[in-house]
Amino acid sequence: MASSYERGMDGENAAAHFLSANGYNILARNFRSPRGEVDIICEAAGTIVFVEVKRWSVFGMENLEYAISRRKQMRIAGAAQRYLAEAQRSADRDVRFDVVFVQDGRIEHLKGAFDSPWPG
Repeated sequence: MASSYERGMDGENAAAHFLSANGYNILARNFRSPRGEVDIICEAAGTIVFVEVKRWSVFGMENLEYAISRRKQMRIAGAAQRYLAEAQRSADRDVRFDVVFVQDGRIEHLKGAFDSPWPG
């Protein structure tokens, strides 16, 4: 039986493949900073997209709104700010926070799953 880490990596690999197949350019995976982690960072149509991957085997897709707490959103946003600074990408560029949900071979891509915590 696969460990939770292995199942998570399988989900992230499936999500990365899905995003690439749908025109997203993968910039980084598993970006970590002291403030948090982002599973996948990609770019599409000039927008930097920070993606949280959820491999969900217990609940149905109708439960996605419970997948990422506000605290988790802030940790992802903190890591996103750090990535933008380190990669010297302008904070003025369009930024989006998505969730890719993987369950039993099905993939749901929720674009704009939560709002940017930055003003403006």
